[in-house]
Parts: sequence; structure tokens; C-alpha cells
Amino acid sequence: MAVPYNHREVEKKWQTVWDDEKAFKTSDDFSKPKYYALVEFPYPSGQGLHVGHPRPYTALDIVARKRRMQGYNVLYPMGWDAFGLPTENYAIKNHIHPKIVTKNNVARFKNQLHSLGYSFDWDREINTTDPEYYHWTQWIFLKLFKAGLAYKTEMPINWCTSCKVGLANEEVVNGVCERCGSEVIRKVKSQWMLKITEYADKLIQGLDTVDYIERVKVSQKNWIGKSQGAEVDFTLTGKDEKLRIYTTRPDTLFGVTYMVVSPEHPVLDKYKDEIKNWDDIVAYREMAAKKSDFERTELAKDKTGVCIQGLTATNPVNGKEIPVWVSDYVLMTYGTGAIMAVPAHDERDWEFAKKFGMPIIEVVAGNPVSVEEAVYTDVADGTLVNSDFLNGLSVAEAKEKIMNYLEEKGIGNRKTNYKLRDWVFSRQRYWGEPIPIVHCDKCGYVPIDESELPLQLPDVESYMPTDTGESPLAAMTDWVNTTCPCCGGPAKRETDTMPQWAGSSWYYLRYTDPHNDKALASPEALKYWLPVDWYNGGMEHTTLHLLYSRFWHKFLYDQGVVPTPEPYQKRTSHGMILGSNGEKMSKSRGNVVNPDDIVQDYGADTLRTYEMFIGAFDLSASWSEEGVKGCRRFLERVWKLQDILTDEEGYSADLETKMHQTIKKVSSDFENLKYNTAIAAMMSLINEFYKKNSITRGEYKTLLTLLNPVAPHITEELWQTAGFEGRLYQAAWPDFEEEKTVESVVEIGVQVNGKMRVTINVSKDETKENVIAMAKEALGDKLTGNIVKEIYVPGRIVNIVVK
Repeated sequence: MAVPYNHREVEKKWQTVWDDEKAFKTSDDFSKPKYYALVEFPYPSGQGLHVGHPRPYTALDIVARKRRMQGYNVLYPMGWDAFGLPTENYAIKNHIHPKIVTKNNVARFKNQLHSLGYSFDWDREINTTDPEYYHWTQWIFLKLFKAGLAYKTEMPINWCTSCKVGLANEEVVNGVCERCGSEVIRKVKSQWMLKITEYADKLIQGLDTVDYIERVKVSQKNWIGKSQGAEVDFTLTGKDEKLRIYTTRPDTLFGVTYMVVSPEHPVLDKYKDEIKNWDDIVAYREMAAKKSDFERTELAKDKTGVCIQGLTATNPVNGKEIPVWVSDYVLMTYGTGAIMAVPAHDERDWEFAKKFGMPIIEVVAGNPVSVEEAVYTDVADGTLVNSDFLNGLSVAEAKEKIMNYLEEKGIGNRKTNYKLRDWVFSRQRYWGEPIPIVHCDKCGYVPIDESELPLQLPDVESYMPTDTGESPLAAMTDWVNTTCPCCGGPAKRETDTMPQWAGSSWYYLRYTDPHNDKALASPEALKYWLPVDWYNGGMEHTTLHLLYSRFWHKFLYDQGVVPTPEPYQKRTSHGMILGSNGEKMSKSRGNVVNPDDIVQDYGADTLRTYEMFIGAFDLSASWSEEGVKGCRRFLERVWKLQDILTDEEGYSADLETKMHQTIKKVSSDFENLKYNTAIAAMMSLINEFYKKNSITRGEYKTLLTLLNPVAPHITEELWQTAGFEGRLYQAAWPDFEEEKTVESVVEIGVQVNGKMRVTINVSKDETKENVIAMAKEALGDKLTGNIVKEIYVPGRIVNIVVK
């Protein structure tokens, strides 16, 4: 009888062996076939890992381990995305330097990951807060600056009232700061920006060349928001002033019944002396400044606005005078900050018009309900009505005709527009990469010399955010005051720091050559390892990190730094693990599960198996303690197979087909995110061994190899106990023969007059005559009457027709 399965002993033993043997060290032999598997590196928080973290790590660990067994040189690295607000906020609250907080958090995370037996090459570990790392983050910024893609400008930004920091639009979730949940307001500040908009088309086009799951591609395209339309000039009545709008539906110009400008639109200040209700406009502006872009544009919210008294506009296609309103659902940062309102065919305009009693004119027929009633229609196809020379045309025809008309009259032009805005790239905080720029009154913004990199973050006594909105670095006068690299005169260093997204935009490049002090990575390493073969991360990062890193990569490709136009060949995303109550895990809900507890009580292999067996990988799933126990029982059954192990080396004849089928299924499922069905197939195979009450050494060897990527500790121990040669992690992945995956004996149904009576097992190559004879024998006294017809569909069914 096998000794009891002691997971603590087994797992500690093999983790030590793997460490001592450098089992998963990536080779520098670039002649081997390569495979680069990547997971999003974590932000090391004080709470440590939760059970959601191991799901993607285990999934890609399975792929990495399988690839090594298939003879690939595998790069499966791990590191730390360690700059950013959470650490700084924790440091401020607890009066501990962010550097110390980061060090402690990283140590805890690393210990937890190690306890789960991941095959990371820890020699390639990186940390975004290491000056040797952010040297190259700063180097990339200088490249962007010199290429004209980094610039500073005054602009309204999202300002977190608690973190006291500017936020990118992507960091504002449901109108509040995604980090702390506090109110976000609008505030004008001088900000560093990156011209990601210059790469909008390349970012869309590149999606056609990569293997991303469809919803990732869709989210990227939607965020970029490319649209084809027209810019049209509406004249302020009685003035030379033009209000330029952008529209994707110039065919609806005859349906315009009013205009709306953003509260920040400069036309308001220009004509404030003529605006009779200026005090109302100012009050509305102040109210709008307290809202984030999300709140202002949210479809469900109640529409608000003020009609400008003293200014009207003229519709350029019919000369009609129309009112101009101010409303916060129009953003100065999107389009031109002014819109034409066509309430019959736009939901927001319709809601606004209904609330304020504005006219609604249908111009695209196809709405079965009168536009004066309580619905609107957004008709993409239909026939133009109430539109003068466009009447009777289809939407497509009308678009083309009105475009030509606008250009001929000089009142508009064709225009491609994007929802994507330039990337706000500075934070008024301490814990981030210093921006390697100085400001000189004579020379303006000047890059520091590359030889001075890394520009290190100075130690400060206080890293508290300031009420003025300046970075804590602004008080470090010895560090701030410097000389201009251009003229040698007095200059000041930039005191804003980079956002957390900086370090995560290129970390996958550093993994390829992490100790290089001459470049971010050698050309040879980049050429060999890129692109990343498989990258998995959360869906929540597909409009932030993924877009940003693709932008940086494409820029570096244009600069000749990287050899491929795209960083990641394949991108998948995983579903969240929810609490047992079906809600997102959080301390406030009391449903957080600590992986350390599962490892302690049931073992790392049990946790890994359960995380993969919990459900379809791309869908959310609720945690179940009973499910964990079930996976532990499965591993106990694997352990006890030792008791029925025979000396036979090959596969037994009656299970040969099942073995080849299982190898094929597990191999395929591991490549296609179907980890749960791969494990189910191995469970089914084990049932067959227990039915027989025996398992050959050949079958045992194959089963342990198939299960090893999921449960590496227990399988490595059983491999050694059985006396198989070498280490299991160095073994070859089993092959299957396609012809042997087809059942040689099949079960078929036997019908009489189309009604099922019995089933029989026959060889798939058996003749019709023999199958019919076997069917008749099996039917026995259930077959009566005169046989009229005998039908056999090979491998499927027999039907005997009688009268």
C-alpha cells in the first residue's frame, strides 16, 4: 500500500529541487525553437495574492511546462509593477517609505507564488521601481520627446479629490477614482501628454495581424473609436464667428433644430458681454467642473443645460436660425466641443429636446412611430425626407451628395475622427519615474543627456501630496534646481512623475535581456524572443495597458529598436473568480479567500487543479469549498494508483484507444483554454483504471506526464517513486496516433420499425451481413413478423423493417 499523500512534504521537497537545479532557467541558446509565454505582472499590494491571481498564472504555467516537454526553449517570466498610487497611499497612511512598503510587498508576493510551484525563471525577475529598469523607461520617454510625441500643455484633467492627482480617462470608473473610489472633478493643469493619437490607425490595422480573442479586438477598436464623417461650419447669427462641428451623419443636417456647446467652449468667454444670462452660464460651468467625463456623457443620466440668451446660430444648409445651448454632455476634448443636434435620430439629442421642448424633425423615413411621440429612431438605413435636395435618396447616397455640397460651398469638409485622446502622462506624486526633462526660461523644455540616466528618484522626508497640486518633489530644491543642458543657464527639473502605466508598457521587452546595462535589451535577444507567443491578462486592461504597450512598441518599431510591428501574437483573457456568494471578492463583503490557506490545508496542486477545473477559463466562476475538496479527492485517487500498478511497459489492449484519445484531447485542450475539460478527460481515464483494477507502467507514465503541467509536485513525486528515468519536468510530451484515437469497437443501436430495442458492440470494420446477424441474435423474441427490409448505417444503427 502507498504511504498517505502528504502534500506539505511533497511540495516543499520539489520546490527545493527545482530551485537547486534551476529547473526552469531560460536558455540563451538562440538556435533552439522558442516559446514566450507571458502573464500580466502583478501590482504587489500589502494584502498579498488572492485566489483570482493563480487562475491566469496556472493557465500559462501549464502551457509553458507543456512547451518545455515538447523541446522548446521557454521564457516564462515574472516581475513587479511596483510604482503607483496604492503603495504611496499606504505609505502616507502608515508613515512608511514607499520603497520599504514595496520591498515588503514584493517579498510576500514572491513567497506566495513560489509556494504554488510556478515554473517562472526567477533569474529574469524585474521591478519597475529599480533604477536599472526605469533607466530604460526614461530612455523611451526621451525618444518620444525627441520625436515630438511627448509634449506639455494646459488642459482640463480628471482630478481625484482624495489622491490629489490627475487621472487618465481610463482611470475614472463610473465617475470616481478607480484606485480609491473618491469623487473626481475637472481641473485645468499643465500636463505631459503622449501623442497616442498619431498611432490610432496603426493600432487598428495591427489588430488584423494578431491572434486576439474577438472581444479584445472589439474593445480596442471601440476605444480608439475611428469614424468617418464631416466637419461643418455653423455661423453665429449676425457675426463672422463660425461654430465648427463634427458629425458622422451629415445627411441629417436638415433635421438640426438646435446646437450645443461644451461648458468649456471658448466662444462663451469671447461673447460673454453679449450673453444676457452670463451668471447662469458661469454657475452651470462650476457645476460641470465637478463631474468626470464619464458622468457627463453617461447615457442614462438626466440631461441638463442652459440656453444661451443673446447668441443664436444659422443652419448652413437651409439658413434657419436655431438656438445654442450649453450642456455638459458635450466635451471640449472630443470633436470640436460643439455639436449639431438632430433629436429625431440621436438618443441624447432626443432626450434633451423632449426635456426642454425643442422641435423634432424627422429626416430619415423608416420610423413607424411619430417622432413627436415618446420614442426616437436611430435609422442607419432609410430614405431622406424633409431634406430639400436630398429627398428620396438612401442614407449612403445622401451622405455622398451632402459631402460634395458642403465642399463645393466651402462650409464643410470630409473628416476622419477618433474617440481616442492623447494620453495624460504625468502625475503630481512622488512614487513614480522622474521625467528626464528640465525647464529653462530661455530654452524651454529640454531633455537631459542620456548619459545622465537613470535620473533617480531622490529620498524625501515628506511624500505627502500637496493641496496646490504640485508634486512633493517640488519642495526638493537641491534636486529641482539644475543647469540647462542647452545653454548652461539655471533650469528646474520636471517635478511631475510618470504614471504607473509607463513601466508596464514595455516590461515584456526587458524580460528578454533583463541584466543588460547598455540597452533595454540586445537586438539579438529581441529578434529571437519577439513577438510574445501567448499573453494572457484581464479584460479590464484591454483599453489601458494593452493599448498603451502596443503604442510604445509600434513607436519603438518605427525607431528601429524592436524587430516586430506588434508585441503580442496571441492575447487571451480570463474570467474573474468570484466569492462563494457569486459576488466580486472584497474585504468589505467578507468573501475573500486567501490562497495560503488552501495551500496549507489542501496543497498547491489541489489549488492549481481547482482553479483550472472551476469552469470555462474565459468566464467568471464562483468559489466553492466543496469543489476544492473534490479536486483533492481526485489527486488522492491519482496517488493511490501506485497500489494497482503493474510491470507491463506499454498500453493494455483494451485501453489503447482511450489512451490515445486522452493524449489528443488533453494536448488540444491545453492549447485552447479548455483546462476544465482536459482535467475531466484525465478523471475519466482514471475511472477506467480503477474499473480494471490495474494500470500499466506505460499508462501510468503517460498519465503523470499529462497531469504534470496542472499538478507538478505530486506527479514529480510519483514519477520518482515509480523509478522512471530522470525528472518528469524534463520528460517528453506524449504523442498520439490519429488512427488509434478512433474506436475499433463501436456501440450501435438496433431498431425494429424505427423503434430502438437493444444495443450491440461491433467492430467498426464488420461486414453488413455479420452486423445484421448479430442484431437479430440480440433481438431474440423481440423480432416477430415477416422481415421486409434490413438497413445498416455503418458504425451507427441497424433498422429491421417487419410486417
